[in-house]
Amino acid sequence: MSLPPLVEPVDALSSREQLRTARHQRLVGLGPDGQRRIAAATVGIIGAGGLGSPAVLALASAGVGRIVVFDDDDIELSNLQRQVIHRLQDVGRPKTDSVVRVAAEMSETEVRVVGTRLTHDNAAELISGVDLVLDGTDSFESREIVAAACERLAVPLVWGTVQEFAGLVTVFWSAPPEGTDAVQLNDLYPPGSEAPACSAVGVFGPLCLQAGSLMASEALKLITGIGQPLLGRIAMIDALAGTVREAPLRAARTSPASGVTASDLPASGVAPSRPAPPSAPEVDDPGEGAVVIDVREADEIASGTLPGAQHRPLAALLGDIDAAVGELSGREVVVVCQVGGRARRAARALRTAGVDAVVLRGGMDGYNSRRQSA
Repeated sequence: MSLPPLVEPVDALSSREQLRTARHQRLVGLGPDGQRRIAAATVGIIGAGGLGSPAVLALASAGVGRIVVFDDDDIELSNLQRQVIHRLQDVGRPKTDSVVRVAAEMSETEVRVVGTRLTHDNAAELISGVDLVLDGTDSFESREIVAAACERLAVPLVWGTVQEFAGLVTVFWSAPPEGTDAVQLNDLYPPGSEAPACSAVGVFGPLCLQAGSLMASEALKLITGIGQPLLGRIAMIDALAGTVREAPLRAARTSPASGVTASDLPASGVAPSRPAPPSAPEVDDPGEGAVVIDVREADEIASGTLPGAQHRPLAALLGDIDAAVGELSGREVVVVCQVGGRARRAARALRTAGVDAVVLRGGMDGYNSRRQSA
């Protein structure tokens, strides 16, 4: 269902913006009034990376009045495969520098940057003043911080995540207009959820543009009151299949109804293209005689691993699962990573192929913590 426009329109556009946004103003439903609402809006974007980059490009070109970008990272060469707002000559510079430069080259959008890392203590204060937020962060800890701040401020949160060839986009809002159910991050993922980093499993570059663009579209729909925002629905992108599916997203606080929750999605935090196998059991310690598989990257295991563990990075293991099954069939296998997310994914793949694989609870962090407290 459509929602009321989020912001009131400015009185008038400059003559240059009037001409520059002419194609927007010809759209039935958006029109001159919608374009003036876009010019009045203040949008917060958390992260100027894979999702934030295309969102900044789309919103600045759309003529959003003000964009507040939160990012404290510098640009690395490996970012440029998917973070399209940055250039080779920008490597080593703050990501926010690219945002300021590029937005100024596109429209009259005013850009403010915040280089302070968001925490549970400061996020609501730093984010306050925006009309809505786009979250393009890449860790569940950051997502929980942003979501909690938006819930406290009662502002809508356009949320997206990408990993490998799949992505999710939805809208969370703790205080939507009357007659609309509130949906929050914790309705999809319980507190403490986690996912393997993109550096471990990779991400398809064009997928970031697709998901980031979809997030920008959701922001403009909320600002102008057109279309049907993804509040109560989740868009699931499968870049390999070339499909975008959707499912209803129910609030966990309401009575059971048709919809998707975190239990319907894999631990990686991305949409499955087929039913996911049951979760692997977890153990506190490897049993005697168990084969231990460490699926972390080489730089991670340099700080230590379990005695006798075989090092098989997740991507390599999944890329040749048949060979792994041939070696491990009939053996008890314990899979370990840093905190558990990658291990659960590897164990599910092995169990689907017939291997008796379990996960070391909490990964190396959990294992070390249990040993210290024993």
